[in-house]
Amino acid sequence: MLDSPCVPRLCFIGPLIGVNPGYVTTPGEGLATHFAQIGYPVISKSSSPNRYMRFLDIMTMLIRQGHKVDIQCLQAYGGRSFIVEDMASWLGRLFGQRIVIVLRSGLLPEFMARYPHWSRWVLRRADAIVTPSPFLARVVEHFGFTVQVIPNTVDVSIYPFRYRQHLVPHLLWMRTFHPDYNPEMAVRVLARVRKAVPEATLVIAGQDKGTQADVKLLVHKLGLDSAVHFPGYLDTAAKLREGNAADIFLNTNHVDNMPVSVIEACAMGLPVIATNVGGIPDLLTHGETGLLVPDDDDKAMAETVLGILRNPDQAGRLSANGRKLAEHFSWEQVRPQWKQLFADVMARPASSSKGIS
Repeated sequence: MLDSPCVPRLCFIGPLIGVNPGYVTTPGEGLATHFAQIGYPVISKSSSPNRYMRFLDIMTMLIRQGHKVDIQCLQAYGGRSFIVEDMASWLGRLFGQRIVIVLRSGLLPEFMARYPHWSRWVLRRADAIVTPSPFLARVVEHFGFTVQVIPNTVDVSIYPFRYRQHLVPHLLWMRTFHPDYNPEMAVRVLARVRKAVPEATLVIAGQDKGTQADVKLLVHKLGLDSAVHFPGYLDTAAKLREGNAADIFLNTNHVDNMPVSVIEACAMGLPVIATNVGGIPDLLTHGETGLLVPDDDDKAMAETVLGILRNPDQAGRLSANGRKLAEHFSWEQVRPQWKQLFADVMARPASSSKGIS
């Protein structure tokens, strides 16, 4: 519950689409829920899965209810969504809101390098800039901004921990079927592993964003149909079921920031093998809380899988340390940082003109 009755009225803006069947709960949506549960006045938009309807929903809400908001907590992803982020922060300033911009996407460095003036223009409206990863903080600080790192949160209590030492070759990949997440690499890894361990299997799960058919074609081409299972999008119950059945988690992304899926895997005691990209080396310490391999190097990842299957001491260390790492991202650990940030922002004079004209 609240420590004080004097709390800011919050508005969380972004793609808050996890309420729709088959969609992952976004970090911004999770924050909105957490603060509403402890008694903060919260408005959140938008849950529409259609980007154009989401834009209309956000703009309409800000025009109608902007005067009821003290702090706008804007989830920034770059790309086409930066138009929304530009307009929402501009409207927020018109209504005298404090603006907290939360940088979310591992693609933001590329976007900011391509559009530096636009990026600076929008970020100058912020009373505070937050990112869950030191990786993005370093990028944005290079542009001359001060950034606070507040990690993503995971409800660790819902993820049962199983200590894994003597592993079986059951691999789990869980993300979205999108080129940025490189699911084909997981299939190539399995093909290499099965040359040494024929009983190895792979569960490859997530929402299809355009590449699932290509991944299934690759599975068939490599003769892995009986070894690969596609369960689709995993709700919480299915995620726990598949996570408990697996013994190794693969993260094959080309780009990344601070993936909640990796923290979830750590919470369940799954040793994580990940590509060394973006914010991953800030999240995982090689040899202690995870194992890192070069981007798109399926040979290196397969060799790492085989190595950990043969090394129970290393597997046990990664399993135990992964759970300890995940516990640092519980809401109880992260909440004081957000509450202090909001208090600091409210203590500053509001600006109605910064970055508007």
